[in-house]
Amino acid sequence: MLRQLRNYKFWLILAADIILLCAVHILAYAVRFEGMPSPAHWENIRLVLPWLLAAKLITFYLFGLYQGMWRYSGVVDMMAAFKATLVVTALGLSAILLFNRFEGFSRSVFVLDGIFTFLAVCSSRFAVRLFYQKFPQAFGNFPSLPSASKKKLLILGAGDAAEKVIREVRDNQDLPYEILGFLDDDANKIGKRIHGIPVISSTDHVREAAEKTGAQELLIAMPSADKEQINRVVESCRKSGLPFKTLPGMGEIINDKVSIRSIREVSYKDLLGRPQSKLENLRILETIQDKTVLITGAGGSIGSELCRQILRFDPGFLVFLDANEENLYRVEMEVLHEHAFRDYVTVLGKVQHMDLLHNIFQEYRPDVVLHAAAHKHVPLIEKNPWEAVYNNVIASHRLMKTATSYRAERFILVSTDKAVRPTNVMGASKRLAEMLLKAHAKSAWTRFMAVRFGNVLGSSGSVIPLFRRQIEKGGPVTVTHPEITRYFMTIEEASQLILQAASMGQGGEIYILEMGTQVRIDTMARNYVRLCGKEPDTEIEIKYVGLRPGEKLHEELITEGEDVLRTEHEKIMVLGCGGTDMQDLRPELDRLATAAAQYDARSIKDILDEAIPEYSPADNASVFKEYWN
Repeated sequence: MLRQLRNYKFWLILAADIILLCAVHILAYAVRFEGMPSPAHWENIRLVLPWLLAAKLITFYLFGLYQGMWRYSGVVDMMAAFKATLVVTALGLSAILLFNRFEGFSRSVFVLDGIFTFLAVCSSRFAVRLFYQKFPQAFGNFPSLPSASKKKLLILGAGDAAEKVIREVRDNQDLPYEILGFLDDDANKIGKRIHGIPVISSTDHVREAAEKTGAQELLIAMPSADKEQINRVVESCRKSGLPFKTLPGMGEIINDKVSIRSIREVSYKDLLGRPQSKLENLRILETIQDKTVLITGAGGSIGSELCRQILRFDPGFLVFLDANEENLYRVEMEVLHEHAFRDYVTVLGKVQHMDLLHNIFQEYRPDVVLHAAAHKHVPLIEKNPWEAVYNNVIASHRLMKTATSYRAERFILVSTDKAVRPTNVMGASKRLAEMLLKAHAKSAWTRFMAVRFGNVLGSSGSVIPLFRRQIEKGGPVTVTHPEITRYFMTIEEASQLILQAASMGQGGEIYILEMGTQVRIDTMARNYVRLCGKEPDTEIEIKYVGLRPGEKLHEELITEGEDVLRTEHEKIMVLGCGGTDMQDLRPELDRLATAAAQYDARSIKDILDEAIPEYSPADNASVFKEYWN
């Protein structure tokens, strides 16, 4: 309060309100009696105005009308002004009724006074906001770019996201954009205006609208659009010849905040167009809130996104474990500086080190363990299978044992669709980790569960970064086989659904994320070439190089004979409990550890073949030679 009294702007606002409130009371008499007040009315004004003015100022202060910044006035301030005016008008009418019974006073004067007070208060505040928008340079803090230096922008989409963009551009004159109009497929919107800017035509007429308005850039503001819409809109933008960008999809927008500062280039995950997953936030909150959470592989693609998503649910303490120093440092800096979260510790080390695991669990006592650390590059693991044994099998087993010993509440294993009828060592190692998890779940107090899904766009193992580098070099873009297909989802969606599944499990389940339809890699490559402004086969060659070692043409999410059930969540299925006992798996674990210590690739594959009935190693020796040559 004292700080506010020392602010000269407060006194300017107060003086303006006093003048306006006196004027509106006199205006109420003038309107009611169709002319200037008579001497009797002036006497009434002299008696009433001092205490009515004081009541209004006090009420306005109590309703926060002097705490806000007028340059940002909006609907919230308007509602506060309405409530304050309603209260003070009711008080004024009650006071006159109580002390005078309205003898010599007009009730309608006080009603008009209330209406005019509301209009005056709102008008004064929005006038300040308008002045700040039109003349920001007058205040020194908000430099305005000259109109000639701003990019002329057309926005595709005339919904909530587009409306927020235009408000931000108008509120921040330093943003280098001038919005010329909107394009939208809803015929009912065409010809209408949003904040005075017209909806010109549909998104099928991007080129014509750009030529008509002189637009220099396009912005796709359709964060909830489906795959077909986005593909069609991107194609229209590409044909216009103008540069185009997009707002993030809803899966990327934490707390649904849309900002023009977050616009980015259109990426392939926009073309993938997977609908936004519906999360049971309260259920996830009960699992994460105030809990200590250990994330292994915290610096990796999935691990780092899990860290971001977990921060939304108010964890008590986070433990980041990763063997890669650079990745671990990057996620630490993001959590600390971008999310301002300080209750964490970073541990640089390997999951298979049992003493390290005991130290972590003894000191921090994690309640929830998210195990995302794994080797996942199929050809590399096929050449170096001992690393799959160390990192995907032995490390997972040791982490499960430690979580059981320290009575962690939940353990979630991040698995893969390559664990289904595996043809490569990587998939077989993840399948064996699933079998170990089921075995631990039979006797442990900890709730063990696995989450199985396909490829994620943008991860270190995704084909998109490879395609991008190849296109930047002028091609060729390499595809292993013209018919090869894969399941895809975004990193954000995968991480969100992992947390959803983690909140649902009772122990022993393998959850399967709904991946939609498989995508042909050949089609993906050609679409991505076009997205980069090139034509496949003419400007950029598409070259088929053959299947890589251990690679399948088509991945699967369920092994034949597995009992898959729907869950209450539309995008999550579950495999029932059951599985092999730990005493049946222990001999294979010991033999695998021995073979891995001797770097014996053939023995490792033979042992995996015995332990996993559905494992069928692919014979890709000739393809392997061709691929690496």
